[in-house]
Amino acid sequence: MVKFADEALIEVSSGNGGNGCVAFRREKYVPLGGPSGGDGGRGGDVVFEVRRNLRTLAHLRYKQTFRAENGRDGEGRNRYGRNGQDVVVTIPPGTILKDAETGEVIRDFGDEGRFLFLTGGNGGWGNVHFKSSTNQAPRAAMPGKPGETRRLRVELQVMADIGFVGFPNAGKSSLLDRFTNARPKIAPYPFTTKIPNLGVLTVGDRDIVLADIPGLIEGASEGHGLGIRFLKHVSRAAGLAFLIDLSDDAYLTAFDTLRKELAAFSVELTEKPRLIVATKLDLEGTEERLAELRGRCPEERVVAISVFNGTGLSELSREFSALVMRMEAEEAEDE
Repeated sequence: MVKFADEALIEVSSGNGGNGCVAFRREKYVPLGGPSGGDGGRGGDVVFEVRRNLRTLAHLRYKQTFRAENGRDGEGRNRYGRNGQDVVVTIPPGTILKDAETGEVIRDFGDEGRFLFLTGGNGGWGNVHFKSSTNQAPRAAMPGKPGETRRLRVELQVMADIGFVGFPNAGKSSLLDRFTNARPKIAPYPFTTKIPNLGVLTVGDRDIVLADIPGLIEGASEGHGLGIRFLKHVSRAAGLAFLIDLSDDAYLTAFDTLRKELAAFSVELTEKPRLIVATKLDLEGTEERLAELRGRCPEERVVAISVFNGTGLSELSREFSALVMRMEAEEAEDE
């Protein structure tokens, strides 16, 4: 059973303000009494907070309603009601908040942040505020203001520097396992990866976040295989690594097929910085296939590797670092 959750519908409500109090001082030996009703407390707020240790929205599947505490009513002797406690909704990096009815994007979170979404209702005034020279004993107080309620669609798009794209069994999970502390499921049959996996590759003093996206197949845009459900997680990746299995008979057409499926999801994906990673170089006959692949894709940067014996892994880590640095420089120029 796949427990990865990247969408959820929730309802959030800020707290109501407490009511103001109508009260009078009636104390022995106090000759001058008067109004002494305190104000109501303020309702709690709804706050969204990014937690870096979260990876999915599974916790929002089990709890879908979040309500802040109401403010307490005011009391006599000018005692103010206590403010209601805020409700904090924790979310993973890369979360997007949308209005459930209109689909309007409310907030697009990056890898950190705290967002005050709904404020609680103000507390009502007690009768002490209504005292005047012509109204010495006011018997009026204000009710607290109501809070707000909104229904939201919460969507997750994982944050990564480089996303791995390739057919099933192209070696994406094996490469992530070799490069990072992530431990994705690895097995000699297709579709062992059913959820996106993240890992961090350290090159010098730089950390590069890598994302292993479940394998595409030809016709994925039409719903074949796992379809293109997880391609939205590649859309946030700054660059792409196309993994091509040199032992697969479709090695020459794999790159074109993968680009076609990406374009069916979003043309922007095909315009991202990229490189081709030819895998399983340790197998017999792959050297000749590598030369043919480079001849077919003369304008693409092709790095050949073998996770089994470590061939090309150092070069690939340098290529990943250079790719990220180039993308950061381009972003700085645009800004």
